[in-house]
Amino acid sequence: ILVGSVFAAPGQNESENSQNTVVEVSAVSPDADFDDDFDDDFDDDFDNDDTAPERLIADPLEPFNRGVFWVNDKLYFYLFKPIANGYGSVVPRPARVSVRNFFSNLATPIRAGNALLQLEFRSFGTEIYRFVINTTFGIGGLFDTAGSVAGVKKTPKDFGQTMGVYHVGPGFYLVLPIVGPSSLRDATGSFVDSFADPLRYADLSTRDYLAIKFLEAENRLSLDHDTYEGVVADSLDPYLFIRSAYAQLREAHISKNTYDVNMFDQPVFNADELNPLD
Repeated sequence: ILVGSVFAAPGQNESENSQNTVVEVSAVSPDADFDDDFDDDFDDDFDNDDTAPERLIADPLEPFNRGVFWVNDKLYFYLFKPIANGYGSVVPRPARVSVRNFFSNLATPIRAGNALLQLEFRSFGTEIYRFVINTTFGIGGLFDTAGSVAGVKKTPKDFGQTMGVYHVGPGFYLVLPIVGPSSLRDATGSFVDSFADPLRYADLSTRDYLAIKFLEAENRLSLDHDTYEGVVADSLDPYLFIRSAYAQLREAHISKNTYDVNMFDQPVFNADELNPLD
C-alpha cells in the first residue's frame, strides 16, 4: 500500500494551499496470481499420499532393533574397530588381503551350491573354475589368481538370496547382535548356509571355531576404509540409512545377476602376467 500526500500547486489561494489530500493507492504485484497458483500446486503435491516414500522392508521390531543397533555401534567403536586397527598396524596389508582371499575361497561351496539352487549354471561353473585355479595356482586360495589374471570374479550367492529368487519375501527387518542388519529371510538363510561351511566339519572345538570366525571378521574390518564412520558422520539417522541401504542391496542381488561372466571368453592364463605371488 502506497500512501502519498498531494499538495496544491504554487500560486493558488491560501485555503487551497492549506488543504492536504491523502490519496490511497493500492499496488498489486503482477506476479501475485502466479505465486498463489504455484503455492496451491506445491501444497497439492505434498498433500498427495501417493508421493509418500515407500518403506522397502517392514520393521515392526524397530524399538528392539534400535536398541541392538545402539549396542552394536558401541561395540564397533570401542572394541572391534580398535582391535582391527591394532591388527592392521601389525600385519601388513598384503598378508591381510591373502587372509581375506583364503576365507573367500573356503566359502566357495556356499556360493556354488546356491548358484545351482538358483539354476544359474554359468555362475556355478564360474565358482568351480575359481576354486580350482585359486586353490592350485593361488596356493590354497591365498591369492585370487582367477580374478587378477583370468578376470573371473566371484558371484555373491547365499541361501537368503536363493529364497528371494523363488519369491520368498524378506519378512521383517532385523538387527542381529554383532552381525548387524539382516531380515527374517536372510537370517534363516545364513543359518542354512552355515551347514555348507567347510569349517563346520573340521575337527575344531567351539572355541577354536569362534576364534577363526572372529579372525575373519577382524581381518575384513581392518581392510575397510571407515565405511561405517562415514555413514554415521553424514546421516541424520544412521539406523534408517543402513536399513534402507541394506534392503536396496538385497533387492539388487535378487532382482538381477550382479556379475555375469562367460569364463570361456576369458584368457585362462597369460604367461606374461601369471605370477601367483604378485
